[in-house]
Amino acid sequence: MQKEISALEANGTWSMVELSADKKALGRQWVYKVKYKSDGSIERYKARLIVFGNHQVEGIDYSDTFAPVAKMVT
Repeated sequence: MQKEISALEANGTWSMVELSADKKALGRQWVYKVKYKSDGSIERYKARLIVFGNHQVEGIDYSDTFAPVAKMVT
């Protein structure tokens, strides 16, 4: 996944920043999926980075509704 993360940083999808000492990072998880053709052969592999937004607190972690999901075809 390091290769995909580097590609996302290179094309400006996101940038890595230092977390403030008084803040706590939200949880995240990679979700993998295999897409198949109608004949059952593999078409492509997909990966998404999901952030657990249910741990956010209004006014602290966000001010607008936002679902941070990075979706890429690998």
